[in-house]
Amino acid sequence: MRKRSVAALFAALVAGSLCAGAPYGRAQAAESGADGPPPQAGSPAALGVDLDTVTIPELQARMSDGSLTSAALTAAYLARIKAVDPKINAVLRTDPTALRQAAASDVRHRRGAQRGPLDGIPVLLKDNVNTRDLPTTAGSLALAGSPPEQDAVLVTRLREAGAVILGKTNLSEWANFRADKPTSGWSAVGRQTHNPYVLDRNPCGSSSGSAAGIAASLAQVAVGSETDGSIVCPSGMNGVVGLKPSLGVVSQSGIVPISAEQDTAGPIARNVIDTALTLAVLSGRDAARAGGPGGLSAGAAHPDALRGKRIGLWRLPELGPDVDAVMTRTAEELRHAGAHVVEVTPPYQKRLAELEFPALLSEFHRDIDAYLATRDGPRNLAELIAFNRSHPAERTCFAGQELFEKALAAPSTSDPKYRARRAELSDLARRSIDETMAAHRLDAIAAPTNPPAWTTDCARGDDDVIPSSTPAAVSGYPSLSVPAGTVQQLPVGVLLMAGDRQDARLLSLGAAVEHRLRAWRAPRFLPTLGADGPR
Repeated sequence: MRKRSVAALFAALVAGSLCAGAPYGRAQAAESGADGPPPQAGSPAALGVDLDTVTIPELQARMSDGSLTSAALTAAYLARIKAVDPKINAVLRTDPTALRQAAASDVRHRRGAQRGPLDGIPVLLKDNVNTRDLPTTAGSLALAGSPPEQDAVLVTRLREAGAVILGKTNLSEWANFRADKPTSGWSAVGRQTHNPYVLDRNPCGSSSGSAAGIAASLAQVAVGSETDGSIVCPSGMNGVVGLKPSLGVVSQSGIVPISAEQDTAGPIARNVIDTALTLAVLSGRDAARAGGPGGLSAGAAHPDALRGKRIGLWRLPELGPDVDAVMTRTAEELRHAGAHVVEVTPPYQKRLAELEFPALLSEFHRDIDAYLATRDGPRNLAELIAFNRSHPAERTCFAGQELFEKALAAPSTSDPKYRARRAELSDLARRSIDETMAAHRLDAIAAPTNPPAWTTDCARGDDDVIPSSTPAAVSGYPSLSVPAGTVQQLPVGVLLMAGDRQDARLLSLGAAVEHRLRAWRAPRFLPTLGADGPR
């Protein structure tokens, strides 16, 4: 099948009902503001868009017809960061060149030379992704000096696609691989990120600022990274869409590592179409292929898009009865849409839990030493441990660095015992998905992404027994979190998993699930739930 042009893809997507929410167009703006004061220049109302619901295809259609500029859109997001981010503390820093980047995009749009769907679209980056002109710290004061010498490969691809690099987001320090009992969303550089739905609740991690920032509409899309759960958990807990791509779809080069065997960056957005279009750029594919054969298309939102699909429901009752009730409602909705939902329990989960952590310790020691050798500051893990001991600011929320110390003492990745452990781990993870899907002839496995967000407490640390992310994370297969519902104002996602390199099909299925559930709700920035809410 011949690839469609980017322009044709935009037209198909906008014409369809896939987009999450209608644009806040001129008619709505005139109707809602007829008796009120005129909107301020640069405000979302003046733009004629609702930043909470507008999609990339809708924005590109507006920029193509001249009714919107990237400069105005970027200014609106910068203004929103200034007004809203003090509540949640998701954005570490904005890029002082963002408006210049947007102006360059506007020139391309006027000339009809736009570079694709992300041209002129503001993007936030997790602060473990190298940027040559902005600090990249992984949340640690040890890397807070000069920026890296080169952009990460994915940043180069974003720039080449015309995206506006809006800034960097806070994260769980060292991607939550420092202490036995960390507090997700906290870093010595950025302090604590808050969940925008209920501010005393945790955003999960480690892509905390990326997910919370997108939930609060501080950018159109963001980039997170995951070793096991660090994209999908914060996406679920902050009520947005997050994709952990298949391993190798997005380059690892220039990202602060935990494990080359599992690490991947991936997109976070408020809807599946923006997620898919961003993945196309991050992976270096022609963005038109996001709507190609087996991929995401306007048909994914057709009322019959789920008819005949076979989905395995992995309930995970340990996440509690309220989450299980959300999964029951999700299964009912999918069945009403014509899907076949069967209950499954992927095998080998206990053994995966036994094997994963020791393997990651060895891999972290190898990979962080290689990364630190490229940066100013501590040159290896031993020096990093010494740095933390000598800097009290690194211990203001939690003092421990037990994972660093265990990694320093872990067997080398050349050790035969390590190699046997990793081989068994990877094999069992792949089999846990492959065998389950084959036995039930499934299109995907669905599970709860997350429990309701727990209260943030530095003394207690996280309350995060969330096993659903592990099979896809360890196997290197894709997983996608889509909003499924809420438990007392707190979002819960449904995690969809499929086989290796089935990212496009998973996104298409996710778009159909998103359209059926319609579970997304804008955050209300509640200060607390009170004593009757979940812990």
